[in-house]
Amino acid sequence: MTHERLGRMASVSDAGSDLDDEVSSMSSTTVSQANGSGSISNAPTVALTVPLTLPSSLTNLSGDLADHHGSPLNNFDGMVNSLGPPSPGTFKGNRSSSANSYDGDMEDMTEVLVFTEPPNRKLFCLLCKNVFKDPVITVCGHTYCRLCVTSSLFDKCPVDEMKLAVVVNNIAVSEQIGELYIHCKFGCRLAGTGLPGEFEVDPEGCPTTMRVNERREHESACGFAPVQCPNNPDCPKILKMNLDAHLETCNLCKCDHHKYGCHFVGTQEQVNEHLPNCRYEGIKEYLQTSEDRIRELGQTISQKDQEIGFLRSMLGKLSERVDRLEKSMELKINYLDENLTRMEKSVVEIDENQRGISEELIDHRHNYSMVNSELSMINARLNSGGGAYDPQQQYKCKGTFVGHQGPVWCLCVYGDYLFSGSSDKTIKVWDTCTSYTCQKTLEGHNGIVLAVCVQGNKLYSGSADCTIMVWNIDTLTHEKTLQAHENPVCTLVAANNMLFSGALKVIKVWDVHTHELKRELTGLNHWVRALVANGNHLFSGSYQTIKVWDLATLEIVHSLQTSGGSVYSIAITNHHIIAGTYENCIHVWDKNTYEQVETLTGHVGTVYALAVISAPGTTRVFSASYDRSLRVWNMENMICTQTLLRHQGSVACLATSRGRLFSGAVDSTVKVWQ
Repeated sequence: MTHERLGRMASVSDAGSDLDDEVSSMSSTTVSQANGSGSISNAPTVALTVPLTLPSSLTNLSGDLADHHGSPLNNFDGMVNSLGPPSPGTFKGNRSSSANSYDGDMEDMTEVLVFTEPPNRKLFCLLCKNVFKDPVITVCGHTYCRLCVTSSLFDKCPVDEMKLAVVVNNIAVSEQIGELYIHCKFGCRLAGTGLPGEFEVDPEGCPTTMRVNERREHESACGFAPVQCPNNPDCPKILKMNLDAHLETCNLCKCDHHKYGCHFVGTQEQVNEHLPNCRYEGIKEYLQTSEDRIRELGQTISQKDQEIGFLRSMLGKLSERVDRLEKSMELKINYLDENLTRMEKSVVEIDENQRGISEELIDHRHNYSMVNSELSMINARLNSGGGAYDPQQQYKCKGTFVGHQGPVWCLCVYGDYLFSGSSDKTIKVWDTCTSYTCQKTLEGHNGIVLAVCVQGNKLYSGSADCTIMVWNIDTLTHEKTLQAHENPVCTLVAANNMLFSGALKVIKVWDVHTHELKRELTGLNHWVRALVANGNHLFSGSYQTIKVWDLATLEIVHSLQTSGGSVYSIAITNHHIIAGTYENCIHVWDKNTYEQVETLTGHVGTVYALAVISAPGTTRVFSASYDRSLRVWNMENMICTQTLLRHQGSVACLATSRGRLFSGAVDSTVKVWQ
């Protein structure tokens, strides 16, 4: 690649030198034939209609830019030869911006170029076949018009088929074109061929020739330029050099006070005679002052309108900000109230702790003796090969379901199907019996899927988009969407033909057949993150509280208080109510007396999920935590019998089926334990 680039650069340098010599020779010949900038050249002329614009100020260009222009020209020789040199007389451009017919008004035809000599063929663009207009070097090293490169008509270089893209302006070629001599546009007319876009020198027009880069300076002051009479638009257009003579004889001159209402029209001499007798002459100073005042008032009104618009905009933004601040303040006040309650309880607890240090020491000694006895029992079981620590009863990871693109937040089992909801806004259906693969991905939610549950042949899913979606399990298709809450749906459970959904400070009760809202359960102090139905009761967990509801009356029959922050998970066994909390603890109550019997510790993170597997003579509770671990608890002696560590992220949800345990985690996987 390096040798090829060096070879191209050498070719560029040689071609650039040849082009400069040829253009210099052509320019000198043209100047000698022009006989000065104010005479008509006797050389053949070339008319070119092309939208050519050059930079107003051209800077020096280093040799490497000139070389870049040279290389493509050498490469283009074969293609340029097919164009042939321009023939003397007339030349038709393909990009003319002129009108199809010429009415004598050359002022609207500023892009007409009539060269005194045919331009060098290497100054023609291979794309549009016209003299370069604003030449640029492209990524392939060739030179084309900027408009050709940026338009949609051409997308590839005709030489090497590379995609066209601008790299830098070719100022060297612009300067060479700027040195070519052309006729004043006001000395040109449509060619006798009658074809649109072809022009020739008009002997009756302006005789001046000039360089391309000097044309605007001359044509802006050219005496052959057609102008409009300033007195009246009804006057025909005249040449600029005849304007003064026309104004002396024009009979459409208006009175100086015509803007105030004077309708006098005549020659300039008549206007001068009329002016002293004009009825507006005596009050012209007053009228001028009034006009100035009206103009100032208009400007002031315009400025005030802008200020009013700005103030309205600011008022709207301030209103939005006030609304946001009100909502923010309300949330902060609620948060402060909760914190105040928590601090008050903490103060009471601190006081109690200070008074009960001696009692705690006694409890620690008692616990120490209990731990020693438990260790002795464990050692005895290990030595005997039986009991809770039999390797045959230890849970092991049997496999991993992989497919979600985000954390897995909820799990639910129905027959051989396992449903998992994730931050990727989907629900995946896994076969847990034969193929152990994803059978289908259910899409439809616009937010994180936080909860799933099953009732009959229906799957219900709750999401951060505040909706509940109903799916048919037989066909795995979507049936209905419920606009359930104003906040994310955190948890779902179904019982007694009712669907319960938990969100911020509310539990909503839905009919599973009609999907109509039956009732709202309120009086909750924070997010409802856990719902469990067991027997005739519904258990709900929120901030430091578990409420027990009667499923028949939907009334509260009991409230359990915790000291571990928000309740994130609840599980019910035959004898116990178990709750996992924000502050790493698992609280256990007697199911019949509602008395707290134990607090299980060991996790070092929030206990997100609980699950139960019961067998004759034993009940195991599984806990999933932010600390990436799962723990297995023997509910007969309330001790941890196993810690499962296989996930690479926080374990967020659990489900059980046929003696198997499924765990979903922030690492986007679902693991199977047995």
